[in-house]
Amino acid sequence: MRKIAPNPYLLLTLTALFWAGNMVIGRGLREAVPPMALAFWRWTIALALVLPFALPHLRAQWPQLKSGWRAVLLLGLLGVGGYNTFAYIALQYTTATSATLLNSFTPVATIALAFVLLGKRLSRLEAVGVIVSLAGVMTLVARGSPETLLGLSLNTGDLWMLLAVLIWGIYTVGLQWRPAGVHPMLMLAAFTVVGVAALVPAYAWEVASGRHVAASFPAIAGILYVGIFPGFLGYVFYNAGVAAVGPSRASLFIHLMPVFAAILAAVFLGERPAPYHFVGIALVFVGILLTTRKLGR
Repeated sequence: MRKIAPNPYLLLTLTALFWAGNMVIGRGLREAVPPMALAFWRWTIALALVLPFALPHLRAQWPQLKSGWRAVLLLGLLGVGGYNTFAYIALQYTTATSATLLNSFTPVATIALAFVLLGKRLSRLEAVGVIVSLAGVMTLVARGSPETLLGLSLNTGDLWMLLAVLIWGIYTVGLQWRPAGVHPMLMLAAFTVVGVAALVPAYAWEVASGRHVAASFPAIAGILYVGIFPGFLGYVFYNAGVAAVGPSRASLFIHLMPVFAAILAAVFLGERPAPYHFVGIALVFVGILLTTRKLGR
């Protein structure tokens, strides 16, 4: 019986949904859960979930993993130890609007890095799709008002978010150099081990400085969420999506994050959608359809 592969676009869409929730929780729990603690426990939970799927492949695929240790080390530091940690730090200081806007430049950064490092070019239709989708993101985060964009200024948190965007772009492009022949679960486990090891001293420093998790149901539930969905499933889905459609197209789905953030806010926070929400969401989907259209031909 032939195995049916999951649709990579569905996986990338779910990833954006999980990561939108991650940004909301990172901002909402900033007082109860310090950034290093949230990053450390997120990836510790994700590692516990991925190990049962990874360990059966370790003995047979250890030679490939060992020969590609440089790529594993770099990708683990960037994708696990770096991006989310810096994003959580950013959310301590900047507004959700600014963080979402800056995070939405990730596809642009990824496409530029893919061109510089891999020589990959976008077709004219794909480039138009990126521009349209980015315009949709701008409409959402600006709340339909150009004055909102003009009024945004960079602060310490915004600079951390820009660093996170750069790191994620390098990680996405760098997945092209991951060791061949290694099972995706084993690869994710290897990245996570590297990332958790890098977070241990940072988390210890945070605890020593007097910042602790304020144990409560929302804090524990939030930590479990970021470990299971954005941490474990999000990375499994994103890595599979990048492998199937390439870094440039895969990164474009990050534009869905503000779309899902607007929907989550309406459902869970009672925020009524405004006309600009529908305009922005429509532009994002049109842009993604234009950019991914060629694969359907």
